[in-house]
Amino acid sequence: MTNKHPDLPSGHASAVQRACVLLREGQTIDYVSRKVGMSRYHFQRVFKETLGCTPGAYVKSCRADKLRERLSESDSVTDAIYASGYGASSRFYEEANEILGMAANRYRKGGEGEVIRFAVGECSLGAVLVASSEKGICALFLGDDPQELVNDLEKRFGKAVLLGGEKDYEEIVAKVVGFIESPSQKFDLPLDLRGSVFQMKVWKALAGIKHGETVSYAELAQRVGMPKATRAVASACGANPVSVVIPCHRVVRADGSLSGYRWGVERKKRLLDRERR
Repeated sequence: MTNKHPDLPSGHASAVQRACVLLREGQTIDYVSRKVGMSRYHFQRVFKETLGCTPGAYVKSCRADKLRERLSESDSVTDAIYASGYGASSRFYEEANEILGMAANRYRKGGEGEVIRFAVGECSLGAVLVASSEKGICALFLGDDPQELVNDLEKRFGKAVLLGGEKDYEEIVAKVVGFIESPSQKFDLPLDLRGSVFQMKVWKALAGIKHGETVSYAELAQRVGMPKATRAVASACGANPVSVVIPCHRVVRADGSLSGYRWGVERKKRLLDRERR
């Protein structure tokens, strides 16, 4: 997530921009509210109205982004924890799995040794690759060439152990293909989504778009509380690693026309046509 806000709504924009800088520096909410000339209560209300999240959530988001950077740079996990602004390691470990999707040591090594099971199948939209970690489905790719989908998986999980061709995993793939063919049914398999705090927020909003419904990128930006961040929202849609289940295909241009889709605009059209029946 990019924790800078050059295009804030007018009114309190300059105060909130200054507050963001101070919060990223590690200042307390009480200190920041005094610096911008507001009571704590008023500051928190203005901040949320402007950015769509509380100051506390913003601080947590900054800390998480910094943690990811520090884990790849620091000599130890402990160094990264304290350099990221966690006052105690216990506080970090309470949030670690949610933030990283895996143990901190493993994340620091680029996911080395993590086991990802996968299989490639066929559906009405072409080739489909489904991959899962211990936590749940972490990739659902669509395309024309099965080998290209496998190559994409290898790029995404470069240091993981990829296990393909396991017979018992075919049942998972069959359930996913069944959902692709009939997306009105409930999808009850667990997911393991990995992205920045901002991306996760957008993906959560995508999951809330109902079957048969479409929204514009501007509407989606409104839903995540960042009406000026339309381009960033579109980018987060494009980074969605679990197609169809996280329905980024339900986001269209303001005039209702179809724009770019990671898995191909024709597939997006077919998905939407199917859902309108």
